[in-house]
Amino acid sequence: MTAIVWFRDDLRVGDNPALTAAVNTGDPVIAVYVLDEVSPGVRPLGGASRWWLHHSLSSLRADLAALGIPLVLRRGAAASRIPELVTDADADAAFWNRRYGQPERDLDAELKTLLRERGLRVDSFGASLLFEPWTVRTGAGGPYSVFTPFWAACRALPAPRLPLSHPSPLPGPRSSPEGDSLDDWGLLPTAPDWAAGLTATWTPGENAARARLEEFLSTDLPDYDAERDRPDRDVTSRLSPHLRWGEISPHRVWHDTLRHPRAAHHPAAAQKFLSELGWREFAWHTLFHSPDLATTNWRPAFDAFPWPPLDEAALRAWQRGETGIELVDAGMRELWHTGTMHNRVRMVVASLLTKNLLIDWRAGERWFWDTLVDADAASNPFSWQWVAGSGADAAPYFRVFNPDLQARRFDPDGTYRARWLPDGLRPAPIVDLAASRRAALTAYDRVKAAAPARD
Repeated sequence: MTAIVWFRDDLRVGDNPALTAAVNTGDPVIAVYVLDEVSPGVRPLGGASRWWLHHSLSSLRADLAALGIPLVLRRGAAASRIPELVTDADADAAFWNRRYGQPERDLDAELKTLLRERGLRVDSFGASLLFEPWTVRTGAGGPYSVFTPFWAACRALPAPRLPLSHPSPLPGPRSSPEGDSLDDWGLLPTAPDWAAGLTATWTPGENAARARLEEFLSTDLPDYDAERDRPDRDVTSRLSPHLRWGEISPHRVWHDTLRHPRAAHHPAAAQKFLSELGWREFAWHTLFHSPDLATTNWRPAFDAFPWPPLDEAALRAWQRGETGIELVDAGMRELWHTGTMHNRVRMVVASLLTKNLLIDWRAGERWFWDTLVDADAASNPFSWQWVAGSGADAAPYFRVFNPDLQARRFDPDGTYRARWLPDGLRPAPIVDLAASRRAALTAYDRVKAAAPARD
C-alpha cells in the first residue's frame, strides 16, 4: 500500500509533520501538489507568487527525490484531484498540514470525510502556526482584537513544539502515478519576462531558507531591535517569503533563534524578532475568525468611510512609483524589481494610497497580492486594513503617515531612495500632503460618528 502526502503552503521536508507521519507508516510515500485555482473561494495566485511557486516546487522535488519520494503535480479542483490520485496510487493513507482560510478549511474537511468513508487513514497536523487559532481566546471566549494581550496570551501557553527531525531516505514506490509537467503550468512570466529582478534577489527553497535564517541570526540579529525600521540598513530577516511558502517552519525559526548564541547576548533583539512572528500569528488568527478579511472592513464602523470615486490616474501613478513622493516611489520600485518591500516603507506607501489619495485599501491589497512574493491570505489584507484604520489593533485608526518625515527619520542620508529612484526621475508630487491629510481626517470623522467598532 501507499501513503500520500498532500503539500500545500508547506514546501519543505524538514519539520513537516504530515511528511513525517507518512514516512512513519513504513509504506512507500508519494507526494502531491495540486495547483487549485478553481475551487470555490480559493484565491488564484498573483504573478510574483506564481514565479516563486515554480522555483519552490522545483527545489522541493529534488529534496523529496533524495528521500526516495516522487512529487506528483496535478492541476484542477482538489476535491476531485486528490481522490483521483488516491485511486491511482492505491493509497491507504493520506496526510496533510492544516490550512486556516475558510474555503480551504471547508475543502479539507470534505475531503477528510470522503477519504475516511473510503477506508483510508487521514490525518492533518499543525505546521504553519505556532499556536492553533482555537487555543488563543480572551477571558470572554472570543478572539483578540489587540496584539499586545494576544501575544501575552500566546506566551502564557506551552512553548511551541520543537522542530521534528529530518526524515530518513526510504525505498520508493514501485511505480508512481502520472503527473503534470511543472513547465506546462506556465507559472513563469514569458511575454515579457519581468522576473529578472526577482531572480537576482531570491533563491526559493528550503535550503535557501535555512541558510538565510542562520545568516540573519549570526550577522543581523544584534542590530535588529534598533535598526529594523531603517530601509537603508539591511538588518531584516528577509524570511517572509520562505515562511509564506512554508519552506521553513515558524517552529524552527522560534527555536533556532532562542538557541543561537547571539540571542543570549542580545535578548531584546531576539524577543523583538520573535514578536514579529507573533504579528504573523495575529494576522492568521484574525483571518481564521474573520474569513472575509480581504474584502470586508474588519471594523463595521469603517463601512461609513466616504471613499470618493476611484482616481485611476492616481492609482497608476502609485503602482508605477510616479507619485512624486520620494519614499513612496522608491518603495514601489523596490516592490516591482524584487517582489518585496521593507516593512516600514510598506506602511508609508499604504498610508499614502488610503489616506492622502483616498483610494480604497482593497485596491492596494490587490496590487500587493499580485506583486509580492510573500503575499499570503492573512498578512496581506490584515496589514492593509491595519494601515487603513479598518482592521484589528489599528489604533489610532486615523493616523496618517507623513512620508517626508518618515524619510528623514528612517532614511536620513537618502541611501534607500537613491538606490531605487533613477537619476533625474523626480516628478512633481501628485498630491499635497498637508491638504490631503486634512481631507482624510475630515473623512475619518464619518467613521467616528458611525456605530462603535467591535471590541
